[in-house]
Amino acid sequence: MTDQATPPALPHQDVPTLATLRSFYQVLVNTLIANVTTSYLWFALTFWAYLETGSVLATSIIGGSYMLLVAVFGMIFGAIVDHLKKKAVMLISSAVTLITYLLAGVLYLSFPEETQVDWNGIWFWLFAGVILVGGVVENLRNIALSTTVTLLVPADRRDKANGLVGTVQGIAFMVTSVFSGLSVGLLGMGPTVFIAIVATAVAFAHLLFVSIPERGIAHDPAAGAAKVNFRGAIPAVMLVPGLLALILFTTLNNLVGGVFMALMDPYGLTLFSVEMWGVWLGVTSIGFIVGGGLVAKFGLGKNPVRTLLLVNIGVALLGAAFTIREYGWLFIVGMFLFMAIMPIAEAAEQTVIQRVVPFEKQGRVFGFAATVESASTPISAFMIGPIAEFWLIPFMETREGQESLGWLLGDGDARGIALVFLIASILLLGLVIVAFASPQYRLLSKSYAETQPPNSEAAESKATAEVGNAAAVPTSPEPSETSGGASRVGRRESRP
Repeated sequence: MTDQATPPALPHQDVPTLATLRSFYQVLVNTLIANVTTSYLWFALTFWAYLETGSVLATSIIGGSYMLLVAVFGMIFGAIVDHLKKKAVMLISSAVTLITYLLAGVLYLSFPEETQVDWNGIWFWLFAGVILVGGVVENLRNIALSTTVTLLVPADRRDKANGLVGTVQGIAFMVTSVFSGLSVGLLGMGPTVFIAIVATAVAFAHLLFVSIPERGIAHDPAAGAAKVNFRGAIPAVMLVPGLLALILFTTLNNLVGGVFMALMDPYGLTLFSVEMWGVWLGVTSIGFIVGGGLVAKFGLGKNPVRTLLLVNIGVALLGAAFTIREYGWLFIVGMFLFMAIMPIAEAAEQTVIQRVVPFEKQGRVFGFAATVESASTPISAFMIGPIAEFWLIPFMETREGQESLGWLLGDGDARGIALVFLIASILLLGLVIVAFASPQYRLLSKSYAETQPPNSEAAESKATAEVGNAAAVPTSPEPSETSGGASRVGRRESRP
């Protein structure tokens, strides 16, 4: 067992109990309000942009820009989470989101609609960019939420708590996907922005009354006196065998995710009207609730790393199948299963990090993971938009394309998008097979099994015992030096 396998208890915090668990539930309720708001406006923006421009490229740029901003600010957000109390972080996130939505409202009212919908002009992108910034800042809250699981939830319930987080996100997705489509279709973008402003203000006001018991800030001794310090994330990742491989796997996985993000809405809007597509998104997003509920009920098993890889095999098989024919029912069933699987994957990664990384570094590690993993998505989103619009979609509309691949993909208006989904899914399946065969998978699985969860009774008992043993060791210089040398050798030999 390595040094990393016995993370310290948190002397500045109480070990989580049922009382702190109730506080976690209050945080979840507030997160639901905030997620509903940001998802509502984000979906509305995507629907509005595609309907007004008719361009897959425009939606790809919007989606890719969002993930690019998440990647750029991920480590900054993580450092902020580690430096401040978690409630303060969430309040900052809500306040900034409210300001950006107010600015979006001002921009929308300042120019005629024909100017706003011209995606070749600056005002379209400025309006979209302000909304994106508000959505990106919401990730500051999400990183803080991941650390509150360690802070407020007993160790044996953390995987299930991560499942509840997925359930809350699924509820937000379900509600907003329905109302976003109806809102854009029936009310227009202006009233939609106004509704988002009011909902964001409600979320901020509610957060003021939410209690997050935290008796101090878990300072990293290696961070020094810097107000916001970025050091510690990479060493913390490298210290855990296989953790970097997990993050890199998710990064490559997100390359495929960028394809889905860029083309899912255009495909759905090809099959359905905007109102019906919003409704169907709401129906299929019940899968998020089902997947998160399954984790909350049954957990992730003894090895969440293995669970994560198995889940991605399911994603690859679904991605190859649910657009193989241009049937609305097939797409809806596939979307439901896809959304049921995603919270399991998210909970698995969070549970691993919450266990193998010390609490005082978790914000930066989650931020580092968000930066690295999100950086790949805009690459694929920016690439796939032009590839799909100028090559694959026109190719499948030609007689040559229909004759060569029609036996596989069938007929329809969106066969080019279906071809992109198929190629991406095959690449994902190959990636998962390679990950299963890698030594890093076995190393991380072993590290997870041997690590005592931070901020738990087991870690506290271990730390107390180590303090007692250290007090009993003789303080003679020579034996101390000899013992220390042997200890260092032992650590090197035991570390994989």
